[in-house]
Amino acid sequence: MKARYLVQRVLNMNYKAMLDKIGSIHKKTGRSRWAIFQDMRQCAVKYGAGYMDYDLFEMYDLTPEQRDTYLTRGRNNDIVVKYNDKDHMADFGDKIRFNARFQRFLHRDWVPVTGENRDDVLAFLGRHDTFMAKPSQGSCGWGIEKLDRADFPSLDALYAHLAEKAPLLELEEVIVQHPAVSAIYPGSINTVRMVTIRGKSGKVYLVTAMFRIGNGKFVDNFNSGGMVAPMDPETGTVIDRALDKQKNLYADHPATGAPIKGFTFPDWDRAVELVKSAAQVVPEVGYVGWDVCFTPEGPCLVEGNQFPGHDIYQLPVHTPDKIGIMPRFRAIQAEEEKRGPSL
Repeated sequence: MKARYLVQRVLNMNYKAMLDKIGSIHKKTGRSRWAIFQDMRQCAVKYGAGYMDYDLFEMYDLTPEQRDTYLTRGRNNDIVVKYNDKDHMADFGDKIRFNARFQRFLHRDWVPVTGENRDDVLAFLGRHDTFMAKPSQGSCGWGIEKLDRADFPSLDALYAHLAEKAPLLELEEVIVQHPAVSAIYPGSINTVRMVTIRGKSGKVYLVTAMFRIGNGKFVDNFNSGGMVAPMDPETGTVIDRALDKQKNLYADHPATGAPIKGFTFPDWDRAVELVKSAAQVVPEVGYVGWDVCFTPEGPCLVEGNQFPGHDIYQLPVHTPDKIGIMPRFRAIQAEEEKRGPSL
């Protein structure tokens, strides 16, 4: 693990939160706080695991061999640095730039609100009674609004409301998701996070896939009230129950009663083809977490994340064998070494 990263983590660490984690682990395990702290420190040095990883992945209950299979925050950071050129990452971090670059994969109407394109925005509003207003920057679904023209006295009034956030706002047509996916939970667009790596050989690998499901809100993000369930990336089938942030497990959705575990996504082969094609658009950013929606006409991109994260793919309840996702990355690296760089 890079020394610079470890130094930054030490300097920026929330020590009170770390001590709170140590205290909660002490209550669970009966081990001394000092022993837990020393074990945390060793995991940070050897595996790049911060105290949050140590607690989340229950590393205190893993053997050294099992610990080495987990994609930690430090390791994930290394993969981002290896595959993602920082000079090109704004194509993903800014939703307006992303939509413009990946237009052919969106399959929906959209427009930026720049403060200088009033006619374009009014034309969009004239085409859509309801629409999504999204900050051009941000994560976890924060700041997203679903707006209705009928809630404003006029288009001019609605435009004035939107222009207050220019130029950091874009509007999108509401996605109509596939009836089979909507039946699980119709209150949000339920996406699949599909993580890809574009190797130096030019080949794109699908690393993993996770079903993200709304629960009471119109966003499906795990950190904003949603749930996640692991999938078999080969078949597009959900292979375990959904988990929310409070660690509640659901084989069926609590709002609709629809089965989650065992659900197979329609058009899965097309979704895999979609993300593999999208991964070639900005080859300088080779490690991406794509959020894919399934519609009656086929899959479409919602967004791409240049920091795909690492936590939701290997939660303890979804890894009863106590094996994380790191072996998949190592297998990709081994294949890439055999293939060699593209010419």
